[in-house]
Amino acid sequence: MGRACATSAVVLLLCLSAVIAEDPYLFFTWKVTYGTISPMGFPQQGILINGQFPGPMINCTSNNNIIVNVFNELDEPLLLTWSGIQQRKNSWVDGTIGTMCPIMPGTNFTYKMQVKDQIGTYFYFPTTGLQRAAGGYGPINVHSRDLIPVPFDSPADEFNVFISDWYNKGHKTLKKILDSGHTIARPDGVVINGKHGKVGDKIDPLFTMEAGKTYRYRVCNVGMRTSVNFRFKGHTMTLVEMEGSHTIQNVYDSLDLHVGQCLSVLVTADKEPKDYYLVVSSRFFKQEFSTVAIISYANGNGITASPELPPSPPENTEGIAWSINQFRSFRWNLTASAARPNPQGSYHYGQINITRTIKLVNSKSYVDGKLRYALNGVSHINTDTPLKLAEYFGISEKVFKYDIMGDTPPENGEKVTLAPNVVNATFRNFVEIVFENHEKTIQTYHLDGHSFFAVAIEAGRWSPEKRKNYNLVDAVSRHSIQVYPNSWAAVMTTLDNAGMWNLRSDMWERAYLGQQLYFSVLSPERSLRDEHNLPDKQQLCGLVKGMSMPPPYSGF
Repeated sequence: MGRACATSAVVLLLCLSAVIAEDPYLFFTWKVTYGTISPMGFPQQGILINGQFPGPMINCTSNNNIIVNVFNELDEPLLLTWSGIQQRKNSWVDGTIGTMCPIMPGTNFTYKMQVKDQIGTYFYFPTTGLQRAAGGYGPINVHSRDLIPVPFDSPADEFNVFISDWYNKGHKTLKKILDSGHTIARPDGVVINGKHGKVGDKIDPLFTMEAGKTYRYRVCNVGMRTSVNFRFKGHTMTLVEMEGSHTIQNVYDSLDLHVGQCLSVLVTADKEPKDYYLVVSSRFFKQEFSTVAIISYANGNGITASPELPPSPPENTEGIAWSINQFRSFRWNLTASAARPNPQGSYHYGQINITRTIKLVNSKSYVDGKLRYALNGVSHINTDTPLKLAEYFGISEKVFKYDIMGDTPPENGEKVTLAPNVVNATFRNFVEIVFENHEKTIQTYHLDGHSFFAVAIEAGRWSPEKRKNYNLVDAVSRHSIQVYPNSWAAVMTTLDNAGMWNLRSDMWERAYLGQQLYFSVLSPERSLRDEHNLPDKQQLCGLVKGMSMPPPYSGF
């Protein structure tokens, strides 16, 4: 009896040690420098990470701890954000001007984060100034743990595809244009993984496939403002994942992808072995611009790609309807496991009562002769003291005011206020956010720290009666949403991640000139259960530099 008890105790201790063991760590050291790149065929200054453009991959597994030591060797401040990585309880390293002090030239900072209960396709990029226009971005691939089944067979390989519009002007010149009160206007072209190609050009293959095998393409639109459509000549695509959610596996000939969005498709090499074009073209511009890349078969015997390209989708009003219909075809796979064993559909979001509705209307105007973009009449401006640090140190009243923007747009939409735009949010409230676009250009939005359910997109104006058209069963859980011209989009989310989180236009000119806000999600208790403490060696700047540290958060 005593031996049995001792054996049971050993087993119990082993089980407990397995439970409390830390998740694996991955370590990265990045040097961010300028370098010469030629995306559109002529040399210009780009931003490289460890000499690479696009930058190095973070290839990890759900729950991994990620440590990235970033050395800023530029001549200007730098911050990197991790688009779509939720960073539970840890907005301290979100990488936005409202949450962190920038990494100054000649210094370094170590980001410490965890991809907690996440899978999917994401990317990182610089948020300071217009640096995103010069590169500095790269892939984050988060895989499921071995014990979590994935709803498709393992592909032969995975390929990351970064689509971006491109400006031949350098990022510093673009910033000066915006600072002077003007728009940076239309880009000069579009690139795939930093290269522009034309039909008939001698192009090295982007990727190589073997006949009969299936491959996963992780595709992200990391551009400044341009929605795109992408398609493979002669091959269909099976959509399997979108911004961290497994989707119903519909088959598409082409897919629209809007700024800041990522998805995964499976492509099977089941055609004649030769070269094929991957085609990317702009959407919703009067004059289309495009680029191509070569996808090669390993045993293609040098047979070149056919110059006949697959057609682009319809344009103008019909094109918007086509794109909206494609959005409606995206569905959450309710039987697939997510980052946890429970099915994605176990969270019945459609049965939760809405506690707050925020209706956001974007606008373009001129303030003192300079171009500004706003949400509900407020154009956000950054502060020398990050908003999150001001709040944590108890001096928020010296830096910003809460709730200067209303939950609905003002009746007189002409007046624009320039100020830090911070919305005081109630922890764990279930919130409905409606984006209404009165402009003639498409918009895209991203929310840091959270995913939301994209329940509807329609033309026209939103009203409460439109809720009857919401998808309350299997809308995809994601972190970005597009809003078509003269249309609206609705999302639902639980603000259950304590911290200061950025809701922004992903069209970077608009974000830079004010089309963004921050949700202050405060826990009622300063508890480690809800939010991490300010990390040791966190950079301090502005009014909080040199201040005494506040009392740390208490235990659980």
